[in-house]
Amino acid sequence: MTSKLEQLRAMTTVVADTGDIEAVARLKPVDCTTNPTIVLKALGTEMFADAFEEAIQWGKAKGGASSDATVAAVADRLAISVGAALAKLVPGRVSTEVDADLSFDTQGSLNKAREIIASYKERGIERDRILIKLASTWEGIRAAEVLQKEGIDCNLTLLFSKAQAVACAEAKVFLISPFVGRILDWYKKSTGEDYTSETDPGVVSVRSIYNYYKVNGIETIVMGASFRNAGEIEALAGCDRLTISPALLDELDKAEGDLPRKLSAEKTTPDPWVSMDEKAFRWALNEDPMATEKLSEGIRSFSKDLATLRGMVARKLSA
Repeated sequence: MTSKLEQLRAMTTVVADTGDIEAVARLKPVDCTTNPTIVLKALGTEMFADAFEEAIQWGKAKGGASSDATVAAVADRLAISVGAALAKLVPGRVSTEVDADLSFDTQGSLNKAREIIASYKERGIERDRILIKLASTWEGIRAAEVLQKEGIDCNLTLLFSKAQAVACAEAKVFLISPFVGRILDWYKKSTGEDYTSETDPGVVSVRSIYNYYKVNGIETIVMGASFRNAGEIEALAGCDRLTISPALLDELDKAEGDLPRKLSAEKTTPDPWVSMDEKAFRWALNEDPMATEKLSEGIRSFSKDLATLRGMVARKLSA
């Protein structure tokens, strides 16, 4: 019998949410997504020992080893090294994240995104293989709007609400990553209730966004992310894309039984187009404590991991 993973591949583009080179080679996803946490974890493995040493020597050769600019440049080079290694294994795209501490800085995000694209090009990897990941803040969405016009496709992450999804659609971003598991985490903690795959608030959120996009002819790709269990993934079978951890990919690969399609562009319910200016966006987030808290928490978490990486780099540069 065909595994549930193979059945899922027949209706959804499967993306690996990892920097684990061996897992990507084994599971053969179409795309890969990374974030500061994933990059930090990957760089702690023997697989990237040579890349780490190369980046440190590159940084020392640039001089000013103790400067924040050199430390940041080496950390950026390491993130690109992880992305470049993944790009050799997947036929599609690799997502690379703009620094979390730029989440409220549109111009800073633009500058960093262009640097990322240039760094990949130096390694022979063109922009059509890369997605620039930006937090779904108002400033991040505005940066994505500019980048899309420049032919740089973007992946808007840390997306927890329909308001964020609507703003991304108006900015004509290439892809959004609405989170599932982190939404479930918040509701379980807030209500003390347990949820089924069908009542899971994260699943309900992604289904609502998917329906809104399809019924309104929005071309932005919906890629569900941040899964806590295979049931959430099965409940979103048919979504444009799903980015899944190696552990859950393995679980689906071993699972048998029928996997019915849950989402389809042909099966939608009316959901009129709305416009989302800055005032409406900020008010909608303000009225959604879950989205507000999880967005802020996510930015803080990614910023912390970025700071950890930079600290490792600074120590090695000074050694």
